[in-house]
Amino acid sequence: MQSQPIAPTSVATAALHYSPAILAEGQRLLFISGQGPRDLKANPDTQIRETFEQIAAILVEADALWKNVVMVRAYFLDMARDLPAFRKIRQDFLVEPFPAATVVGVTELAVSNLQVEIEAVAVL
Repeated sequence: MQSQPIAPTSVATAALHYSPAILAEGQRLLFISGQGPRDLKANPDTQIRETFEQIAAILVEADALWKNVVMVRAYFLDMARDLPAFRKIRQDFLVEPFPAATVVGVTELAVSNLQVEIEAVAVL
């Protein structure tokens, strides 16, 4: 898989560790459904880390790596509380060229007591 970040100087980025766009070329696409933590009672940092670990396990099963990820979408019930942790923890997983990313605050997620859900798209 080859990928190239697209980052015109006229497009501002709100934070590091994501690209405004990724131009990717590969033969297969891997769409990873929204994942959540194993421990729904854990603190937000642990929940976010566990969610990235769930995605990592799926990538391994598909013979992919974090470098194959071209898009990450995260959904939070409490954006003010969880966004700083997300920005910090994703640095332990995402690699350059950083994937495109969207973060959304929501009022409810599909699983009861779920505080965070993250999905990803990879090109292999």
